[in-house]
Amino acid sequence: MAVHIRLARHGTKKAPFFRIVVTDHRNPRDGSHLENIGTFHPANAGILTLDRSRLEYWQSKGAQPSHTLSQLLKKNPAPPAQP
Repeated sequence: MAVHIRLARHGTKKAPFFRIVVTDHRNPRDGSHLENIGTFHPANAGILTLDRSRLEYWQSKGAQPSHTLSQLLKKNPAPPAQP
């Protein structure tokens, strides 16, 4: 089973928001998913909220982020660790 991390569209017409979900690659965009790990609100200055520990967990298990999600993660890097 190939697992992907991608965006699932929700919201209304012309006012979308996206959930960042972990899903089997064969499921449709807004279909069932294994876990919801964050949200993205493009209308609110592109606010990205993400559970980084769960993202790292799924990536360690072989899950691949979609191209769009990869670009969002590059624009919003994780904050540096506090000592």
